[in-house]
Amino acid sequence: MTGITMRQWYFDEAHGHYDIDLGDSYVGGSRLSDHALPADCLLDYGNNRGTAPLRHLVAGLYGRDPSHIGITHGGQEALYLLYRTLLTAGDHAVIFTPGWQQAEPVLSRAGCRVDAVGTTADGRPDIAAALRRIGPRTRAVVLNSPCNPTGRKVTADGIKELAEALRGHGGHLILDEEYVADLGTDSWVGAYENAVSVSSVSKVYGVPGLRVGWMCGPPEVVDAAMQYKHFTTVTNSVVLEQLATGILERREEHVRRYRQLITDGLRTLEHWAGRHRGTLRMWQPEGTPYAWLHTPGLPSSLEFCREVLRRERVLLMPAEVFGTEHGLRLTFAREPDVLAEGLRRIDAVLAGHPTAAGSGTHAESREQQ
Repeated sequence: MTGITMRQWYFDEAHGHYDIDLGDSYVGGSRLSDHALPADCLLDYGNNRGTAPLRHLVAGLYGRDPSHIGITHGGQEALYLLYRTLLTAGDHAVIFTPGWQQAEPVLSRAGCRVDAVGTTADGRPDIAAALRRIGPRTRAVVLNSPCNPTGRKVTADGIKELAEALRGHGGHLILDEEYVADLGTDSWVGAYENAVSVSSVSKVYGVPGLRVGWMCGPPEVVDAAMQYKHFTTVTNSVVLEQLATGILERREEHVRRYRQLITDGLRTLEHWAGRHRGTLRMWQPEGTPYAWLHTPGLPSSLEFCREVLRRERVLLMPAEVFGTEHGLRLTFAREPDVLAEGLRRIDAVLAGHPTAAGSGTHAESREQQ
């Protein structure tokens, strides 16, 4: 497998070479002119836990007290702070793959032992495999649901089993819930007393450029993480927190747009993918703005994405950036004309890749489960 990181692909190789973005996993289109910023915003340090209005709004998303909330420089900093405060050298963690590449290198460099487990045949985090690896030294299980990049959710029974296994050893469940639109009803943070949820305004609200995220969990965990934050970013930008506050005050409007784009875009993508069944196989996404497409009819998903980028200036995410192969992540939560044009351009490249005879049997069986 050809190794390439998300940073190498997105920021080094692809940046500046596309005009249609079907690779980024957030709802796009938001500009500064769409948001209000008070002219009298005081440009001080703010608060290391986040401004009080923003923490109250985030707490309201979960139905929690603000003492359970810490605001961070994006969801990535929230995860990093949790790794560095909950685990030390010699501890054990379980992560899932394919997925975001942050956990393994950060934890390994901190001296932790890390076990990575895969997905089930239908693309869900393999809880049974994770349970077999949890032991007395397991201080954390890092779970992303819905999964990036498969778009599939963990089951309620899976969460219950993880909680029971971790409870016996006092471990934490770190939940990456970036793609959960309704944290009040769909977050798993309430399923286990040592669970911490991480999210942000990046994906559902479509403003990753603000770099405003948060964690929600036991106050003592949040306190420890916010103390460590003093050695990373100290505080967040008060300007960006002000903008995020305005966005969450209009939460229903943003979530409604997110869900509408998902509904309309998925219908278009399903029709398109159905015309390429010999080359592509799609897992049905569960509330995500993207879908995972197996590519059994293509020799290399990375080389295919490079060809689409070079010839048609369309960005896709190859499987290789998630630590796997023979697949790609395609984001369909786009305005209808943008999505249609992007798919048309991909068609032009696929036309040069004849359907592989007999390909996709295993992927097709997965899709039907």
